[in-house]
Amino acid sequence: MMGLQESQQEMFNYAVNLDKRVRPDNPLRRIREAIDFTFVRREVKAFYGHNGNESVDPAVIMKMMFLLFFDDVASERELMRIIAERLDYMWFLGYGLGDEIPSHSVLSKARSRWGVEVFETLFARIVAQCSMAGLIDGRKLHVDGSLVDANASKNAVIKGCPELIAQLREQLQGEMTKFDEPADDRPRKYYERKNKGLLNKTDPDAAMVRKGALDSRARYKTHRAVDDAHGVITATETTPGDVEENAKLMDLVEQHERNTGKQVETAVADNQYGTADNFRACQQRGIRSHIGDMLAPQAHSGRREGIFSYEDFEYNADSDSFTCPAGQVLTRRKHKKTRMAYEYACQRSTCSACPLRAQCTRAAGGMARSIKRHYQQEAIDAGRAQSQSVAARRDRVRRKWRMEGSFADAANNHGFKRARWRRLWRQRIQDYMIATVQNVRILLRHAANKPAAAATALDARLQTLLSHVKALLKLQGCLCGNSDSMRQHT
Repeated sequence: MMGLQESQQEMFNYAVNLDKRVRPDNPLRRIREAIDFTFVRREVKAFYGHNGNESVDPAVIMKMMFLLFFDDVASERELMRIIAERLDYMWFLGYGLGDEIPSHSVLSKARSRWGVEVFETLFARIVAQCSMAGLIDGRKLHVDGSLVDANASKNAVIKGCPELIAQLREQLQGEMTKFDEPADDRPRKYYERKNKGLLNKTDPDAAMVRKGALDSRARYKTHRAVDDAHGVITATETTPGDVEENAKLMDLVEQHERNTGKQVETAVADNQYGTADNFRACQQRGIRSHIGDMLAPQAHSGRREGIFSYEDFEYNADSDSFTCPAGQVLTRRKHKKTRMAYEYACQRSTCSACPLRAQCTRAAGGMARSIKRHYQQEAIDAGRAQSQSVAARRDRVRRKWRMEGSFADAANNHGFKRARWRRLWRQRIQDYMIATVQNVRILLRHAANKPAAAATALDARLQTLLSHVKALLKLQGCLCGNSDSMRQHT
């Protein structure tokens, strides 16, 4: 007999156990077992008073923020709408069927009240948990950066002289800071904007940057360090989009060592990081620089094609001078303090009359060929030599899929390529949360594979034990057979 479902709204619900409604293999079960979100209560205790209305549990707010990026929910409003429809969400957050879901404004108010440090702490805790699980080797580090489109309108761009734009930016930041409780996280003092003539009124913290063939628009840049062993993100930093990637190498190395407690032995990066400063810094810290050399593609191209290279000039440490291929002596003439280098050259008349001038320089007006030598040039040369090794080239091939895979996963699954909110400090929160979610997924994947690996190891031990038992039985059989034959013979 065919049954017919008759819909009728229930007036009361008795003994509804959400734990039984969530399937055993739901990933939120493993996340709830593996990750402790209650730490946030201690971190934010100072931001709450002792009287007045009770707030939503900070641990629940952090879980909501986690779900927002874990499932790449379109917005906070959408998240609050679907929580009541998802039994696994309600179970994960600790809500019952009759509990009221809070307003989406709870999340924005919590971000403004807590600031960036709480989310940075969550990221560091997950990195430490991955390290304790054996997922971080710590010795080899891959580094790269990626542009993120700001949540800003292209029609809100102002163009003007650098002085006017600087004044407008300062005024806009002052007006926008009125709505922000945490202090504005400005770039470091040595940072200088590249595009000083453009400003986006919607988000003045983002820099106007061109990406490939696309037009210029407001963007941020996420700098990220990934451990070689399992791709765990151990360090991340957010800057305006016009900050050079090579300027953040040592900052990421220091953050990696602080989060993991392990010292970096090898740094792997592309040609953008292959500067004299980075080669020098790596050698000073005892780090092998498997970094692409920025000068290598330029050595035999453009104006440098067919002319003597730096290696063709011999340096004499005793006289602090160079000898060119024609035998002329180049002495120190300039000190480039900002570039941490000295410049060497010979007399202009001597260089103009040199028979090898066509192979040495293409400078117009009879200008002499000059050679630049950086501070601690020996360390820079040693770093460049390491970057040309077979192991370095192999590591840079591995970096392509290790680093690009990390960014691609963030873009495809967690909304990495576009900012959800405005201002630099909010973008930092987004980057910390996305990196945290990716690391949690790696942690869960490792935990899921661990029982299988343990079972395989147990099977191997059992097989070894069985083989020993069989060998003993066989030996016992042989001994018994020999005794029987001796008995028959007697």
